[in-house]
Amino acid sequence: MKYLMLGAAALALTACAAENKEAEAAVEEAAETVVETVEVAAPEPATSGITVAPKERQLELILAAQPEEVQARYDARNPYETLLFLGIEPGMNVAEILPGGGWYSKLLLPYLGEKGTLHGVDYDIEMWPLFGGFATEEFLEARKTWAETWSAQAEEWRSPASASLNAFTISTAPAEAAGTLDAVLMVRAYHHFNRFEDQGGYATAALEEIMTLLKPGGIVGVVQHRAPEGNSDEWANGDNGYVKQSEVIADFEAAGFELVEASEINANPKDQPTEEDMVWRLPPTLGTSGEDEELRAQMMEIGETDRMTLKFRKPA
Repeated sequence: MKYLMLGAAALALTACAAENKEAEAAVEEAAETVVETVEVAAPEPATSGITVAPKERQLELILAAQPEEVQARYDARNPYETLLFLGIEPGMNVAEILPGGGWYSKLLLPYLGEKGTLHGVDYDIEMWPLFGGFATEEFLEARKTWAETWSAQAEEWRSPASASLNAFTISTAPAEAAGTLDAVLMVRAYHHFNRFEDQGGYATAALEEIMTLLKPGGIVGVVQHRAPEGNSDEWANGDNGYVKQSEVIADFEAAGFELVEASEINANPKDQPTEEDMVWRLPPTLGTSGEDEELRAQMMEIGETDRMTLKFRKPA
């Protein structure tokens, strides 16, 4: 790994009730624990004689300056490799779908730099009631002002040299944003679009909107919990967090995108879910372990989910 690790940290978040998958999803994806960035001295430049491109070195330094809690997940999330594979560069105009508590946002803001822009993009308010459980009236009311509250929160992660900020829901992008984005990142967010497709065409609508927002030749980067191809389509529709790679590729190509490349950067061959399993049994959620230390140890041994990493392009 090309960045420095500053120490180990606990991987597990507070476990949610096993019977409420939607609440667990909220903890992991929609309301991920916010970790405040602390200032850490950047490492001295390497003296090995190896030439490192400026953007690569810049990303190394940003990653090395993150808190231990963030760095603890580098082995599972591989942000250095993922961002470079997807072609994300300083100065770009980038949207991040479902940015949550800002794990990736806190890396992107300094990496995109003062010439770049980061747009936080939430699911539409009409989609949230479909989650059930945690989607109370109070939660839904707060979601109506998500763009304002997330932007205010994200301002605290910025420095004068960081990218500018914007936020909207997937169907409420400002008209002037059409055709301006260099890239859209969808990290562990597509399964919810897919699981609610039959209730409102949410996946289809999202891909149409992304196509509209991107420049010709613009990139969509997808990192998604990957279902075994042999499992049933019904189980792998997103309700359990998993979607088949073949399904994601077919959906994007049907929407007019071109598959540029697939990578195993975020693969985990230890994660072989049966149709009795769900994403949130694994760290960091550990939603089915409860007080069962033996089961928890088994889940920790597997690690985080097996994930596909796909790079799509809007035709030029």
